[in-house]
Amino acid sequence: MIEGLNFILFSVLLLYLVISVLLFTVNRLLVPRAIDLAEKNSPYECGFDPFTSIRERTSIHFYLVSILFLIFDIEITLMFPWAISLVYMGSSACIGYNSMILFLFILTVGFAYEWLNEALSW
Repeated sequence: MIEGLNFILFSVLLLYLVISVLLFTVNRLLVPRAIDLAEKNSPYECGFDPFTSIRERTSIHFYLVSILFLIFDIEITLMFPWAISLVYMGSSACIGYNSMILFLFILTVGFAYEWLNEALSW
């Protein structure tokens, strides 16, 4: 049993190796290679030449806004199943409702804190 299993495992690995080498070889033979790669390797910016260097540092505000977007997007995503399940909670619906209000309050306080510290201003 073990010998047959080893043979099958070896056969499958060998098949994977043969297929990957075959595909790589066919790709190298059939795809034409461009001689001038400067145009292909240049950064693309809406058809225009790049305005600044691509090595320039990105402002931390960009990341902060994106993280805040993700947080509030996930919040809205979580509110839909909560609203549906609230109907089926019965007598404990008050606890579920209060927990979501507390969650929204904490997020609102965090958002107000970010706003007052001008973290969202560019």
